[in-house]
Amino acid sequence: MSDLKSAFETAVAASKSLAERPDNATLLRIYALYKQATEGDVSGRRPGFTDLVGRAKYDAWAGLQGTSADDAMQAYIDLIGALGG
Repeated sequence: MSDLKSAFETAVAASKSLAERPDNATLLRIYALYKQATEGDVSGRRPGFTDLVGRAKYDAWAGLQGTSADDAMQAYIDLIGALGG
């Protein structure tokens, strides 16, 4: 396993035990970076306007389209580190 992948998995574990709950914008960024790192570009249809949470998650993930998995992993690691994880 690469050092980056190992550090990413450590950051994922740390994200579940942050001292303070991040604000919603930061939570969306964490979600989007995780999805981009683990699944790649978003696919499927954008949720309808009645699914506000699903739509916000989709849009955050779509905003990272074209970002490599390694870049997304590093950004995730950096963000969780900045949050004290």
